[in-house]
Amino acid sequence: QVQLVESGGGSVQAGDSLRLSCAASGLTFRNYVMGWFRQGPGKDREFVGLISGWGPSTYFADSVAGRFTISRDDDKKTVYLQMNSLEPEDTAVYYCAAGPIQTTQAAQYHFWGQGTQVTVSS
Repeated sequence: QVQLVESGGGSVQAGDSLRLSCAASGLTFRNYVMGWFRQGPGKDREFVGLISGWGPSTYFADSVAGRFTISRDDDKKTVYLQMNSLEPEDTAVYYCAAGPIQTTQAAQYHFWGQGTQVTVSS
C-alpha cells in the first residue's frame, strides 16, 4: 500500500516562508522522482517542482523558480518543499506525487497525496 501524506500547510502573509513535508510509505522511496503540484481556487492543477533520486537534481516552474526549493531525506522517506517570498498567487492546495521519470505532466505520476492547503494573504 503506497501512501503519500502532505503536511505543513497553513495561512501566512505575503513575503513569509513555509515548509511543506510529504511522508511516503509502501514504496522504495529512493527509486522515485518526487513532484509537487498545486491547484488554486477555480484553477487547473499545475506543476510546481520536482526532485529526482539521482544527483539529486531539481526542476521548477518559472512561477516559483528562485523562491522555492526541494529536498529529500531517503532515510525518512520524506520530501520537502521550502517556499520563500510567498505571494497571494501561491494560494492553493499543494499535492505531493511520486513517479518513475522527471516530468511536469501530472498524468505521468503514479501516486498522489491528499493535499495540504496554503493560503497567502496580501
